[in-house]
Amino acid sequence: MATQTTTAPGRITFLHVAIALQTLALLFQAGTAGMLLSSSLGATLHDVGSRVMYGASMLYVVAAILAWRPGGGPPRPILYSSGFLVLASVQVVLGIAHIPSLHVPLGVLMFALSVLALGQALTSAPGVNPLRRTP
Repeated sequence: MATQTTTAPGRITFLHVAIALQTLALLFQAGTAGMLLSSSLGATLHDVGSRVMYGASMLYVVAAILAWRPGGGPPRPILYSSGFLVLASVQVVLGIAHIPSLHVPLGVLMFALSVLALGQALTSAPGVNPLRRTP
């Protein structure tokens, strides 16, 4: 018989750290995108930040899988993290192709979704969606 484990309320998990790292990397990317307009250093920082952001998205997938399977958590974060990895891949392609008309709005969307995912992970018990009303 499998044992399901849950984390204590208020406890920071590897999944929380992975989502927070991804959110911070996306915020850094927004800042360096602005720097692209005024300095050559901005291009270098944005390039390095893109690699960190992509790595953070991969780490989020790994953390979601580890929280689900051995940790007994819900499988939904795997779907979210996989979606972020797909969006990050599209973002990299758009950045390399120099299509800012799609690259910038997608970056804003990714940051917003990452903040929502972080907020949901930090405010809910495992398996509970705080945005869903219960009668």
